[in-house]
Amino acid sequence: MIAGYVTKVYRYAISHTCSRNEADELSQEILLTAIRELPKLNDDSKFEPWLWGIARNVTKSYRRYMGKQRAMYSYDMLDNIPHEDPYDSDQEGIEDSLRTEIAMLSAMYRDIIILYYYDGLSVKQISEKLKVPERTIMWRLSEARRKLKKEYDVMEYTALKPVKLTIRISGEGNYNGTTCPFPYVFINDALSQNILYNCYEEKKTVEELAKLCGVPAYYIEDCLSNLINREAILEVSKGKYRTAFIIYSGQVNAYTEEAKGIFEPILHPFVEAMKNLTDSVDQLEIYTAGKSKDELVYLYGMMALEYLSDQHNPVKPMEHPVRYDGCRWSYHGYLMEQNHDPARNLGRERSCNSHSRGTYQHISYHFGGFAYRKIMFDNQINICEDILAGNEIGDLDSAASTIEQGFIVRRDHALFVTVPALTKPQYEKFKVLADHHFKTVIVSYADAVAKYLEGYKKLFPAHLEDDVQRVSNYMFLSLYAMVLCDLAKEGLLKAPSPDSVCDVMIQYK
Repeated sequence: MIAGYVTKVYRYAISHTCSRNEADELSQEILLTAIRELPKLNDDSKFEPWLWGIARNVTKSYRRYMGKQRAMYSYDMLDNIPHEDPYDSDQEGIEDSLRTEIAMLSAMYRDIIILYYYDGLSVKQISEKLKVPERTIMWRLSEARRKLKKEYDVMEYTALKPVKLTIRISGEGNYNGTTCPFPYVFINDALSQNILYNCYEEKKTVEELAKLCGVPAYYIEDCLSNLINREAILEVSKGKYRTAFIIYSGQVNAYTEEAKGIFEPILHPFVEAMKNLTDSVDQLEIYTAGKSKDELVYLYGMMALEYLSDQHNPVKPMEHPVRYDGCRWSYHGYLMEQNHDPARNLGRERSCNSHSRGTYQHISYHFGGFAYRKIMFDNQINICEDILAGNEIGDLDSAASTIEQGFIVRRDHALFVTVPALTKPQYEKFKVLADHHFKTVIVSYADAVAKYLEGYKKLFPAHLEDDVQRVSNYMFLSLYAMVLCDLAKEGLLKAPSPDSVCDVMIQYK
C-alpha cells in the first residue's frame, strides 16, 4: 500500500522544501511514520486521506525544526556563508535552484505551480481542487511562470545581510518579564526582526521578503501571521505588508547632532535655571537619599520639565492604542548600527503602589551617563514608604527583595532608602519653584523643541503618523536628556559617575 505512494510522497516533499536534501529527509520521515502507524489503520479504504494527514503533521514538525535551524544559520551568524553545490550533475543543480525559487513564491503562486507541474493536474482540475475560477488559475500560473523566469534567468540572490534590532514597548501594562512576558519577546526572533526591517521603509510582498531574507516563502508566511496577530505588521494592501512601528537608526542620531545648534542660544540660561531650582529645593528639606548636588540638578531639571510639559509642550499628548492584550502600549525598535547608540535616548519608567496603598509613585529615568535601574513593584514601594515614615517592617520577604535590588541598604544597623522622595506637600512647593525659575527660559525651550521637530518628523514613514505624534510629544523631555545635558557637560555641569542612577519617589495621595 505504501509502496504505491512513494513517488507521490516525494513530489509532496519537494513542494514543501527548498532543496533535494530536505525533500529526501522529509519524504523518508513521512514514509517511516506511515509504516510505524499503519497497524493502527482499521479501514483500508481510508488509507490515502490517512497518509496525507500524516504527511501534513510530519511536515509541520519538520518546518518548525528547519525554521529554527535556518533562523540560527542565516541570521544569528554574521560570518559569510559559503555556497557549496553538493551535486555533480549540472542538471541536478538547475533543478535544485528551480525548487528553491518555487519555495520563494507565496502560497497563491506556489500551490498552482506544484499542482500543475509536479502533480500533473490540468487547469480545470486545479480550479476544482482550489475552488478558484479557471481564468484566475490561468492568470496566476502565467504570473508564477513570469516570476520564476525572471529569477531563473538572473539568478542573483540577495546577499544575506542580517540586521539586529532591539525591540521594546512604551505605554502601560502589567508585565514583569517572568510570569507575564513583555509583548516584544514574541516578535524578537531573528527572522521577525529582518522582516520588520525590510518592511519598514517600503511595503513588501511575501516573494520580496523571501528573497531579501533568503528563506522559503512559507517561513515568511508563518512569521507574518504571528507579526500581524501581535500587531507589529499591517497588510496595507492585498498581499503587501508594512511595519507598524518606528525603528530608530543612526539617521536619528545624525539629525540630532546636526540640530544641536538650535539649543545653544538657550543653554546657559537653562542650566542656570536648573542650578537655581536645585538651590531652592534644598530649603524644602526633602529626602535626597544622600545624592550629591551634581546628581540632583539633573533629576530636578527632568522633574521640572515633566511638570511644565503639560502647559508648554508644542505637541499635545496622544494615548497609546488598546492592544490585543487589552493594555495601552506601542512597540519601538532600534537598529543596532555601529553609529547608533540607543543608550543616548531617554528611558522613563513609572510604577505606583495603586494596588495596595495608592500613595507613592516611583519614576526611573535613564539617559546618557546614568545607569539603568528597574522600577519598583507595588510591595517594594510600600517597604520604602514604611522606612521613610519610621514604621516597623512586617513584610520581610518584600524587604529582602527590595534590598536585593538596591532600593534600600543597611547602614549602621539601620535601613536606608536609596531613592530620593518627595511628600505631596513638598512636591506642590517644588512645582511652584519650577514655575518661578524656568519662567524666563521655558518658552524659548519650547520654541527650540518645535523647530527641532520640523525636521525630526520627516525622518519617519508617513504611515506611522500617530506613532510619530506620540514620540514628538515625548521629545520635550528627550531633548533635555539627549541635547541640553550633553552640551552642559562641556563645562557647565559635572557628568554623573557610571554607577549613578536618576530616579525619584513622589507621594500623590
